[in-house]
Amino acid sequence: MEEQFPIKQLINPEGDVCSGGMEDKVTIDRCRLFYKNLLKLRMLDRKAISLQRQGRIGTYAPYEGQEASQVGSALALKSTDWLFPTYRDHGAAFVFGHSLRNILLFWNGRNEGCIPPSGRKIFPPGIPIATQLPHAVGAAMAEQKKGTDNISLVYFGDGATSEGDFHEGLNFASVFNAPVIFFNQNNSYAISVPIEKQMKTKTIAQKALAYDIPSVRIDGNDVFCVYFETLKAAERARNGLGPTLIEAVTWRMGAHTTADDPTKYRNQIESKETWKERDPLLRIERLMKKKGYWEQDWVEEMEKLAASEIDSAVEEMEKFPKANPSDMFDYVFATPTWTIEEQKRSLLQK
Repeated sequence: MEEQFPIKQLINPEGDVCSGGMEDKVTIDRCRLFYKNLLKLRMLDRKAISLQRQGRIGTYAPYEGQEASQVGSALALKSTDWLFPTYRDHGAAFVFGHSLRNILLFWNGRNEGCIPPSGRKIFPPGIPIATQLPHAVGAAMAEQKKGTDNISLVYFGDGATSEGDFHEGLNFASVFNAPVIFFNQNNSYAISVPIEKQMKTKTIAQKALAYDIPSVRIDGNDVFCVYFETLKAAERARNGLGPTLIEAVTWRMGAHTTADDPTKYRNQIESKETWKERDPLLRIERLMKKKGYWEQDWVEEMEKLAASEIDSAVEEMEKFPKANPSDMFDYVFATPTWTIEEQKRSLLQK
């Protein structure tokens, strides 16, 4: 199956264009657009980890190493499309137009963090694994019934493909020819479980065969490849040709969340040596230098603008009062069950 689904790549880790006929796509404007967003997401991720360590936000799920998968895919969408993120896809949500202040509020336990800006259809982050896939299919089917050309893009990890919701989502999308993109970020670990202990299949892309859905396996650290393959899947969906499964092979450089230690379940030498050379930000930097697009003054200006935007959002987030613990219990059911009431009393009495 690895032969049937080879990993597609447009820009290799050394920054060379390695796919014929793509040279004209590698423009200075496109490089700058991708680099600016990759840089901003990297800075945001590191800032959020720092905030968590200082006790200024709660437990946080970092995405460093996976930025190209999120930037390339989010930029391939129209503003009227739907985005269904997981807890690790706030980078994609930000690129798609989510409020940075609200993203930070989410990590600080406030419900406002789930509210996207007016006109943006961004689902609250999917915390239970794979449950957002059927929702994404439903939204896509609704757009289909309304006669629009809007589509859904739903993110999920490799561990999600072992859940029933993954198979139900693909089956519904296949049967109803729903305009949805299933975007898998395969970082080889479902929390601490390596992919070879999750499944016997050699690829995730091949799982689409059972549902007669086209699929593609791509280098998830190659922002150009991610962008153009997502764009291709989006155009296919808009033209009434149904869903696509994209397997973006990538790597999470750090921990699953700030609550765990990755050295306990994986060899970090692979992160520091093998995957560091495949860093999506370093790759586009190398590309821009080889093309003569790199301008240090412009890069430094982008760093300053990103830092200012992030700092402003942090300042706005910290003006909000602390989250009310009662919210966890009060908005589950219209009439709380006795078990929820008991849990609430137990927490508030501490």
